Amino acid sequence: ADDDQTIYVADTDNHRIMEWKVGTTSGQVVAGGNGQGRTVVAGGNGSGNRLDQLNRPTYVFVDRDQSVYVSDSWNHCVMKWMEGATQGVVVAGDQGERNGLTQLSFHQGVVVHQLGTVHVADY
Repeated sequence: ADDDQTIYVADTDNHRIMEWKVGTTSGQVVAGGNGQGRTVVAGGNGSGNRLDQLNRPTYVFVDRDQSVYVSDSWNHCVMKWMEGATQGVVVAGDQGERNGLTQLSFHQGVVVHQLGTVHVADY
């Protein structure tokens, strides 16, 4: 949850990130999905490996600047989407699936320190 008590959920099988604001009874797609009639902050162009797509996101982190970090599991990377961006930036991984220092295999969680250090749980 962020400072406004908003909860973000990675909807893996639908290739999207959902936002649930406090006091609401339904969520809103904020990343991925088909983007129609929604505010899209990441993805929104179907599943795939381009910088404007997501492929089975498993975890999301939103920092104080409202940048969205997505653990993009089938692309083996973590992407950062700044507010208003039309594509993401790879901040970890994207070197294929292996166990090297620049690679991710089965990553799940991602947390970003206030100084910008990205921490990824990869097993």
